[in-house]
Amino acid sequence: MFFHIVLERNMQLHPRFFGRNLRENLVSKLMKDVEGTCSGRHGFVVAITGIESIGSGLIRDGTGFVTFPVKYQCVVFRPFKGEILEAVVTLVNKMGFFAEAGPVQIFVSNHLIPDDMEFQAGDMPNYTTSDSSVKIQKECEVRLKIIGTRVDATEIFCVGTIKDDFLGVINDPAAAA
Repeated sequence: MFFHIVLERNMQLHPRFFGRNLRENLVSKLMKDVEGTCSGRHGFVVAITGIESIGSGLIRDGTGFVTFPVKYQCVVFRPFKGEILEAVVTLVNKMGFFAEAGPVQIFVSNHLIPDDMEFQAGDMPNYTTSDSSVKIQKECEVRLKIIGTRVDATEIFCVGTIKDDFLGVINDPAAAA
């Protein structure tokens, strides 16, 4: 799920960036350092939407660097247990498959795939129904439900299922070709 929140960060800036463009240099460094990162508490920072305030800088002894407290608004992505997501399959093997929904990687075990789907090995491994009408393979889009999350300091791992109503393949590029 996406949230719009306010976060705070202390930014260190080298003296060569001081001058007329101090604010722009600080904001561009903040975007470079923060966008695309993950904090276990808030989730993945998708984008910075605005700067609320930049405090007065504090000179670091001996280095000349200045530390500025910056308060900024950002959009974060944090998956929750029970959430339904659409994801792209990245890897299929006999244990299940991995899919990505933005920056989050989700594993779906073969026990959480409907019983009528069988693993097919070969050059393009996949899970196929007995009548071959539905096929889960690399690059296809699936709708899945998150049944568990594990949060580390810098990463979020999820386990999902497609063994429920209205879940499964929603777009198979191989079928369209």
